[in-house]
Amino acid sequence: MTKERPTWDDIFMQKARIMASRSSCLRRQVGAVIVVNNREIASGYNGSVAGTPHCEELGCKREELKIPSGERQEICRAIHAEQNAILQCALTGVIPTGGTIYTTLQPCVTCAKLIANVGIKRIVFEGDYPDPLSLDILNESGITLEKY
Repeated sequence: MTKERPTWDDIFMQKARIMASRSSCLRRQVGAVIVVNNREIASGYNGSVAGTPHCEELGCKREELKIPSGERQEICRAIHAEQNAILQCALTGVIPTGGTIYTTLQPCVTCAKLIANVGIKRIVFEGDYPDPLSLDILNESGITLEKY
């Protein structure tokens, strides 16, 4: 009997889920993996700025202020998973142009702009996020968006 092998999308989405498990966000845990030619080049998760206290320790300002999901992102201590993965590319000098980013959540508008500017051409995501402007920017940029 032949064993069914996982697809590359299966493998990298599972890795994104593993990265999400590192998140210290109190609202949602998000992970991202950037891949070029079926090779992982960077990964990230959402969490507070390196070297600063985690939200688990300080609480969530967005929760305190009852800010709905998808609004007022500037009132958050965290760096998004996609941002962290792109920053890893910058820190290591690896170029993600033409690659795919796997993320456990549809990117927000800020992440969509970064993804477009580094030349990533495909996004595979799991959960929906209420940000129609993000979808407009990705569409205008010619980036393929696929729900896993």
